Amino acid sequence: MSDASGQSGHERPDASLWTHRPGRRRRRGEAGRSGSLLSVHSLAGQVFLLQLAVVMLLVAAALVALVVQARRDVMTDARHRTLTAAQTFANAPGIVAALNSAHPTAVLQPHAAAARKAAGVDAVIVYGLNGITLAHSDPHQIGKRIIGPYAAAASGRPFTSTFKGSLGLSVISAVPVRAPDGSVVAIVSVPVRVETVRHRVNQQLPVLFGGAATALVVAGGGSGLVSRRLRRQTHGLGPTEMTRMYEHHDAVLHAVREGVLIVGGDGRLLLANDEARRLLGLPADAERRHITDLGLTEDLAGLLSSDRPATDEVYLATERLLAVSKRLTAPHGPGGSVVTLRDTTDLRALAGRAEVARERLKLLYDAGLRIGTTLDVKHTAEELAEVAVPRFADIVTVELLDPVLRGEESSGATAGITELRRSAVAGLDADHPLHPVRELIRFTPAHPISTAMAEGRPVLVRDLSDSDGWRAQQPERARRILDHGIHSMLVVPLRARGVLLGVVSFWRAKGSPSFEDEDVSFAKELAARAAMGIDNARRYTREHAMAVTLQHSLLPRALPDQSALDVAYRYLPAQAGVGGDWFDVIPLSGTRVALVVGDVVGHGLHAAATMGRLRTAVHNFASLDMPVEELLGQMDELVAQIDAEEVAAAEDGQGMITGATCQYAVYDPTSGRLTVATAGHPGLAVVRPDGAVDFPVLPISPLLGLGAGLPVETAELVVAEGSRLVLYTDGLIEDRTRDLDAGLEALRNALTGPGRTPEATCAAVMEAMLSDRPRDDIALLVARTRRLGPEQVAEWNVPRDPAAVAPVRTACTRRLTEWGLEQVGFTAELILSELITNAIRYGAEPIAVRLLRTVPTTSPATGTLIFEVSDGSSTSPRLRRAKVTDEGGRGLFLVARFAERWGTRYTPTGKVIWAERSLHNGATPEAEGLGEILLDQWDDTAL
Repeated sequence: MSDASGQSGHERPDASLWTHRPGRRRRRGEAGRSGSLLSVHSLAGQVFLLQLAVVMLLVAAALVALVVQARRDVMTDARHRTLTAAQTFANAPGIVAALNSAHPTAVLQPHAAAARKAAGVDAVIVYGLNGITLAHSDPHQIGKRIIGPYAAAASGRPFTSTFKGSLGLSVISAVPVRAPDGSVVAIVSVPVRVETVRHRVNQQLPVLFGGAATALVVAGGGSGLVSRRLRRQTHGLGPTEMTRMYEHHDAVLHAVREGVLIVGGDGRLLLANDEARRLLGLPADAERRHITDLGLTEDLAGLLSSDRPATDEVYLATERLLAVSKRLTAPHGPGGSVVTLRDTTDLRALAGRAEVARERLKLLYDAGLRIGTTLDVKHTAEELAEVAVPRFADIVTVELLDPVLRGEESSGATAGITELRRSAVAGLDADHPLHPVRELIRFTPAHPISTAMAEGRPVLVRDLSDSDGWRAQQPERARRILDHGIHSMLVVPLRARGVLLGVVSFWRAKGSPSFEDEDVSFAKELAARAAMGIDNARRYTREHAMAVTLQHSLLPRALPDQSALDVAYRYLPAQAGVGGDWFDVIPLSGTRVALVVGDVVGHGLHAAATMGRLRTAVHNFASLDMPVEELLGQMDELVAQIDAEEVAAAEDGQGMITGATCQYAVYDPTSGRLTVATAGHPGLAVVRPDGAVDFPVLPISPLLGLGAGLPVETAELVVAEGSRLVLYTDGLIEDRTRDLDAGLEALRNALTGPGRTPEATCAAVMEAMLSDRPRDDIALLVARTRRLGPEQVAEWNVPRDPAAVAPVRTACTRRLTEWGLEQVGFTAELILSELITNAIRYGAEPIAVRLLRTVPTTSPATGTLIFEVSDGSSTSPRLRRAKVTDEGGRGLFLVARFAERWGTRYTPTGKVIWAERSLHNGATPEAEGLGEILLDQWDDTAL
């Protein structure tokens, strides 16, 4: 309890706080305060004398023990001092060299004198194995023969001995000096008189006595202060008076039928009578403990430990309702409070109902926070089951319609629904008899769940043993459920927006009361909140499935057949929503292949639809054989146009800005050159044939739609055959658990290693990089490069002379024969003749012809024959039907007729006209129909 100065003491509380003393006793106290501190008639005087006597005894005992111990350690100190000094000098650096010098005494003597003074010994002696003294603290002893027990030291063993000489009891230690080879070359001896060591110890005795005297003075002063404080708190009363006063106070305090507590200013319980202990259930050691450590309810403990007064406030404690009144003792006494407690348990029933209502409201609040945290139907059902156990029911099961689990709309009709799938269970032990999760349950029409669904209302079954409809569903399972202790059931349909989603069943087992009518309204409210979360999750599931379906329909169904690259890919939509990532592999003319990856900003149907538009645009632009920088420039203009249309179509002028990233790379297997352009997209990775991984530094242009017509920069790389090109979207390397640099390093580690196929590379990367719930789409494209060998390429330079057509045609026929393609020689001659003639007539120098033969990786039996004629002109021919009067204009028609594909691509120096002819298992040209084809170009009537 706090005294008048505000400090806390451990004494019984001052009686002046709650009992008035007679005036005679108060005058006696005042007289006691003016009396001597050493008076044995007061409690303070007795305590002071007792403390002083105890302190004096302790100080005297400690002093005697220190003196005895000091004298006992004199001999030990003397032995240690001599042995340590001898060993230190014998092992000192340079002593062996000094012994081997011409004048060892001159070298050793100063060091011996200094060592004697530093160690506090009588002498430091160095003598040889012949006993002749080489160094001595007394210079007169140098050169004399030492007679003594140094044989042990000469043999290599140090020793210490005690002897009594003319100067009194002494201790001497001898230590050998060893040469580097371990042999003993000299002996160091150090003697000291015991009296010398004792003299040094005796010099410490005044300090010990001074410390003891100081401790005695300090302890006496402290005892005086304690006694003075005690005298002030007891008002000078003697032991007999205080005993009589506290007996009187205890009799009154514990006889009343109200609980009384006295709480100190620091929140500790100072006193509690028997009634207070009974009402609050206080432990035996409650006094001097803090109020918050007594196991009281939080609100009651808060009142008792606060500075707020109270009058008849009701609190619940140990199943009792208590009326609590509190008064502060300040300023009339020390800081603290006096609390009285009255039992008002008659109001318990009312308080119980209020507490149940409060718990129900809190449960509804918690349900609003915990149900619907994810847009997943099954998880939302599990949240409903978990939030109600055990605060409302012992077991909760949730059954949903199968269309709801799939995200589909369920029919509004409730009649005839007999099948539900158990989607969530909470509160069950391992050997429960209920249906497991994911099981499809068919209910009979009389079952309470069927009744709840058909009538759209809650069904309460107080006692399951009396429910014939429930027992008739599965009699054996019903018996096991009853044997398990489950005895009451409450079924509530889950409805949202007028549509039935399923039911939630609340069960109570042994130890819990049966459900009552008052529980129905709460269960309905809880089910209504959960039904909204389940329906939101169902609608999201449907939209997500639609978006995923749309996105997959817009992505490549299969990789095209080509001979330049071995390609594998992975695509993984985000768990939270569909994004706009896409990839593509586009065969180009001249055996070249374009690799594309892109990412539309945002998620959802809009992103997926925009992705489809951009992928189609890339295909269209690639079919025109645009350079990579020009293609991305066209894409930038397209995205900007899409954004402008979105803003114009929005009523508020705040349309959705698309924004997209794209990386477009073209690989040429004839040269191994890779041309790359990037618009805001992560750079590609190149895995060399030896397994090392590079991330080439590429120029990166702004996102598509933000380029503002600026030119796109490109980079050209030459990659070795067997290299792996890895293109990816940012969802692969960026994650909430790691930054971009860490993601790139993880990707490097996953890609490192030689000899992997593209498929194995994709699997390794996804295993190493994929998180549990990716928040963004992931597109990964891995392509292993192939090269066309010299035996697959034939090239000729052609002068601009019509006579040069025949030699080139002959050379072409010869090369086809070498390739074993004689059967296509006629068609090849026709196509080349037309293309070369066209270049000579309308083009410009230089003119060159290139013949390529490709073998696809999927089917080596097939292949493609490619004809390319390049010239220095940028004019492009076009296909048209010649008029009757035209002498020419039918050459390209023949090329288009006998070639499967043909076209024009522009180069920095001109153009290339190309045509492809598929070999198709050695298909022969249609030479026999050539005449009819040519004749069809003229009108018979005109002839």
